[in-house]
Amino acid sequence: MSQFSKVKDLVDSLEGDFEKFYDKGNQAAGTRVRKGMQELKNLAQEIRVDVQSKKNA
Repeated sequence: MSQFSKVKDLVDSLEGDFEKFYDKGNQAAGTRVRKGMQELKNLAQEIRVDVQSKKNA
């Protein structure tokens, strides 16, 4: 369940950068959003692998 908390924290931490990029056009915030979304993708993959291994055990 701690991995789910990490996902929520990561999404929450990106909220400000999303607003800066989409509302104000801040390009640096867009870079931070892309980096954060990559981290989210990697974390989601780790969760998928963990769930699959527990399901098959």
